[in-house]
Amino acid sequence: MSFFLVALAIVVAAGLVWVGAAVFRGRSVPEVFDRGLEEPLPGLPPILLPEKPTAEDVDRIRFSLGLRGYRMDQVDDVLERLRERILEQDAEIAQLRRRARSEVEAPE
Repeated sequence: MSFFLVALAIVVAAGLVWVGAAVFRGRSVPEVFDRGLEEPLPGLPPILLPEKPTAEDVDRIRFSLGLRGYRMDQVDDVLERLRERILEQDAEIAQLRRRARSEVEAPE
């Protein structure tokens, strides 16, 4: 029982020190509790892909782990660039198919 009381006293003391430090820095106590988990600072280098990524490039992508998993800003950035590249490839494929179809339909 005494171990539990000592552990409880340590936890309560640490909480009071944390709240006291926040108030000392000029923040109000509710502000400290309402902030929750802040977004990580964008100090890590971006995940870079070649201009024309291949499947092997996508396989080699590794994201940094954040407090709650992968860095969402890095994941969103890579997925956006991959999406744009896929759209470009789809448009190029559609254009080549139209050109091939028109050459088959109207031989010289």
